[in-house]
Amino acid sequence: MPGRLTADNTTEIQRGHHMPRARSFKQSFLVGLALTAVSFPALADGLTVVSWGGALQEAQTKAFLDPYAKANNITVTQDTWSGELAKLRAMVDSGNVAWDVIDVDPQTGATACDQGLLEKIGADAAFKSAGLVDGALTDCAVGTSVYATILAFQKQAFPQAPAKLTDIFDTKTFPGKRGLRKSPVDTLELALLADGVAASDVYATLATPAGVDRAFKKLDTIKKDIVWWEAGAQPPQLLKSGEVKMALAWNGRIADANAKENADLGIAWTNQIRGFDMWVIPSGSKNLAAAKQFVAFSVKPDVNATLSNYIAYGPTVKAAGALVAKDVLPNLPSAPQNSEGALAQDGAFWAKNGDALNARFSSWISQ
Repeated sequence: MPGRLTADNTTEIQRGHHMPRARSFKQSFLVGLALTAVSFPALADGLTVVSWGGALQEAQTKAFLDPYAKANNITVTQDTWSGELAKLRAMVDSGNVAWDVIDVDPQTGATACDQGLLEKIGADAAFKSAGLVDGALTDCAVGTSVYATILAFQKQAFPQAPAKLTDIFDTKTFPGKRGLRKSPVDTLELALLADGVAASDVYATLATPAGVDRAFKKLDTIKKDIVWWEAGAQPPQLLKSGEVKMALAWNGRIADANAKENADLGIAWTNQIRGFDMWVIPSGSKNLAAAKQFVAFSVKPDVNATLSNYIAYGPTVKAAGALVAKDVLPNLPSAPQNSEGALAQDGAFWAKNGDALNARFSSWISQ
């Protein structure tokens, strides 16, 4: 999904399902000795895959990493990050690249690609022919799952439940504090949607000074009611504690809280802002062939579909949709009944305009 854009136009993101643990962990998975029906020959002794920790990385481990390791008699080592491009840049610039495959959101991937930090794998035949949904394949990134920013709410808080994300701006029908991410990403898009801009026109509008002014004017209408959050674990906590009645959140984090913590939080899907988890390969990866092979493995339809068994995110491979368990489908952002008014996040827009909009956003918050 999902970021907080820094002064050098990098992105540090702690998405709900991506929140890193207190310390970065490394975990190796050693595979068995006798293997049959090897799908991909081992091209390296080991592969290092980096993701965001938390529920997403656990799901990726079960759906992608462990099966790939076993099929190829290879050791897969994991690490975590929070979108810190400075660390990746240091590796690439020094020629000492320790990571082979990294999970990014669209804007981090677009920024890193523009800065020459990633291999341009988007033109590879294996990925062009994978049957990915629109937006899931870019110059440097291959999408593996669909997540969404949704509106989560306390079910008992209102006589009438909110039905769409833009209801967060309706303080008359839905009074009380509301949680928003302390970032212009998603926040400005939603403000324009709430002000009547069609989803297809949001980024064109936000690319103009008048459009930016319009978004901030709309945000002014609820500024005094906002509780800002930065880490993905916070929205369910804020809702459960009663500090807020509704909050923008990532659907996986809310689904996880409902399943594991009996949070009993409602979800409004209409106007969801949809993003992708995407694999990228750092420039200078010492295991380029194996890295590409791993990415290709994760977008095989039968493999891609399994991620939804472990986290409430949809597949990016069109053919995988039919393979998702029927009882899982209603919880996914990509389910037809959840897709009304969906806006696909434009990572390239944020890579280009992030500096200016982050500066404006920080100034607005401080006023």
